[in-house]
Order: sequence, then C-alpha cells, then structure tokens
Amino acid sequence: MTEPATRQRVDQWLWHTRLIKSRSLAARLVEAGQLRINRDKVLKPGYQIKPGDVLSFMHAGRLQVIEVVALASRRGPAREARLLYRSALGDDYEQSTQRDKKGDA
Repeated sequence: MTEPATRQRVDQWLWHTRLIKSRSLAARLVEAGQLRINRDKVLKPGYQIKPGDVLSFMHAGRLQVIEVVALASRRGPAREARLLYRSALGDDYEQSTQRDKKGDA
C-alpha cells in the first residue's frame, strides 16, 4: 500500500485546482517569476508545495493569494478542485471584487 503524498509539484497542483488552464501555462507562470510561495519568489515548476503554503500570483488581471488546503491526485471536476485551496485575502476582498465586477457591467 502506498502512502499519500505529502508534497506536490506546484505546476501540477495549479493545473489540478483549475486555477490555471494547462500545466504548461502553470510552468510558464512559475518560470517567468510571477509566483511567490510563502512570500519567496519561485522559478522552478517542480518546486514542491505542501498544505499550509500560501501562493500569490497575478492571473487574469487579478491578484490571487491562496492557501493550499490539500494536494490532488488528479484533475477532477471544478467542485472537487475548489476544495484544494482557500482564499488567503479574506471575505472582504472577495466581496469588493464582486461589487467591482457588477459595476463594470
């Protein structure tokens, strides 16, 4: 019997969570120096993350700051993927960005 993984490649995890559309795009994001893990810039897509790590990056014109809640063994449905992370910015930030989007429409 194999034990569950305690760490996972950051590019693979970003793809599994559906935050980034493809694994190669996730790797490019990391290699371009646009990802920070626990406030440290990471340049290698193979960097190993673990639950509790905080990732921050710009995506689609928005700052994403998320905490890793769990690791993924596959790229499942969006509902399942959403359980792998939580926003580290808090509810106030989420509500203000939703109000901004409604104002743009």
